[in-house]
Amino acid sequence: MQAFIEQNLPNVFRTQAELIKGIWQTLEMTFVSGLISASFGIFFGVLLTVCKPEGISPNKLVYQLLDKLINVFRSIPFVILISLLMPLTRLITGTAIGTKGAIFPLIVGTVPFFSRQVNAALEEVDPGTVEAAQSMGFTTPQIIWSVYLREGLAGIVRGSTITIVNLISLTAMAGTVGGGGLGDYALRYGFQRRMYDATLVTVVILLLLVTIIQTIGNTVTRRMKHI
Repeated sequence: MQAFIEQNLPNVFRTQAELIKGIWQTLEMTFVSGLISASFGIFFGVLLTVCKPEGISPNKLVYQLLDKLINVFRSIPFVILISLLMPLTRLITGTAIGTKGAIFPLIVGTVPFFSRQVNAALEEVDPGTVEAAQSMGFTTPQIIWSVYLREGLAGIVRGSTITIVNLISLTAMAGTVGGGGLGDYALRYGFQRRMYDATLVTVVILLLLVTIIQTIGNTVTRRMKHI
C-alpha cells in the first residue's frame, strides 16, 4: 500500500503528516462546533415553534426578532461572515486563525441553519397531538419535551445529518482563510503548489466523510420512524 501511494500519489506521500493533521483538524472543528451548534439550534428551533402566532405560547416580539436574525445570518456568505467576525473571534478565543479561531465562526454560521432544520421538523408534528396534550393539562415545557421533541425526533435527526454535511463543507471553506483542516491542506498543497494529487485525495476524503455521515443519518432516521 505504501509503495502504491508513493508511486501514484507522490505529493500526498511526502505530505502525509500534514494530511493526517488536516483530517484531525476537520474532525475536531466538525465535532466541537457541531455539538455547540446543536444545543443552540434546538433551543432556537423550539423557541421559533412555540412563540409563533399560532404556537402554544405566542410571543410576537420574540418570534419576529429571532426569525429576522436567523434570516440575516443565513443570508451572509460564510467567507464574509468569517471576516466580519474576526475581531469578535479574536476577543473570545484569543486568535482568529487556525482550528481554534475557526470554531466560533462555524458555530455562528451553523446555528441559524440548524435552527431552521429543527423548526421544520417540529412543524411536522401533528397539531392534533399537541392539542390533545393541552387538553390533558400538559404545561408548555411538558409539551415541548413529551410531544414536540419526542414526535419530531426523526425529523431532527434528518436535519442534523443535513447540518453536519453542510458543516463539513464550511470547515473546508474555513481552511481557505487560515482555519486549518482539509481545506487549508488542499489550498496550500493542491492549489498553491499545484500538487493535484493532494487536491484529489482531499476531495475523496471529504466525499467519504459525507457519505458515512449521510448513511448513518439515514439509517437512524428510518429506525426512528418505526419506533
